[in-house]
Amino acid sequence: MIMERGVIIYKKEVAPNIFKMIIKADDIAEKIKAGQFIVLMTTERGERIPLTVAESDGCKGTITIFVQRAGKSTYELTDMSDGSKLYSLSGPNGRASEIEKVEGNVVFVCGGVGTAVMYPVLKANKEFGNRLIAIMGAKTKELFILRDEIEKISDQIIICTDDGSVGAKGFTTNILEELIKSGIKVGKVIVAGPPMMMKLIAEITQKYAISTVASLVAIMIDGTGMCGGCRVGINNGSKFVCCDGPEFDAHKVNWGDLLLRQMVYAEEEKISLERYKEKERCYE
Repeated sequence: MIMERGVIIYKKEVAPNIFKMIIKADDIAEKIKAGQFIVLMTTERGERIPLTVAESDGCKGTITIFVQRAGKSTYELTDMSDGSKLYSLSGPNGRASEIEKVEGNVVFVCGGVGTAVMYPVLKANKEFGNRLIAIMGAKTKELFILRDEIEKISDQIIICTDDGSVGAKGFTTNILEELIKSGIKVGKVIVAGPPMMMKLIAEITQKYAISTVASLVAIMIDGTGMCGGCRVGINNGSKFVCCDGPEFDAHKVNWGDLLLRQMVYAEEEKISLERYKEKERCYE
């Protein structure tokens, strides 16, 4: 049986409110590189959702994404079943990660679904010959994804949780600073996760003059650089996350502006989700 492009082949909840989804997309699977992402729509009236591709299989023509339920659109997406077809799917979008030889260790810091963002970049660095240390953080042990996969390809992995349910009790920021102070050679840091976490990581590495790359999350509408919705301040200028990123020098990002822009539609998103849930209850 030949599967259509944009068909959801597999869906599974791998952590509370975090879903792994495999989608048929031959052209994207063949071309996508580490760091790039897709933009999809569930329905004709749905919004365009940017999502990082965690894995791709050119032979099978599939891409794998991880989706965390947060707003109406991600609920709508994760409510779709195996065999459902997306209204639209485009990619690869954004610039691929710049992989380079690094003296010392490349330290990957990831929190929550930011782990799915880091995974392909981590693999690409391993294939390039870099030594890797992964710092993975989550609120509780149940919220980790891709832990086994990352452990297999990392030279060292450090786990931490806010509640201490597994690994060290504390935050990725504390773990990173302790690692730096221990004397281990950190040549580069790559971070993905909640914007506030990335901001704090950037402040720490700037103190120690360690090159740091952040994979930014921004409000995105068209995903082609035309709407300007994902504008971010970089080194006193403006860049677009969708086409100039998503990776940027973390020490040049205007984090205050980015954090404020993330909250622009918070109230509207809350109302939209409530209406969606109410509609779902009506069909029960």
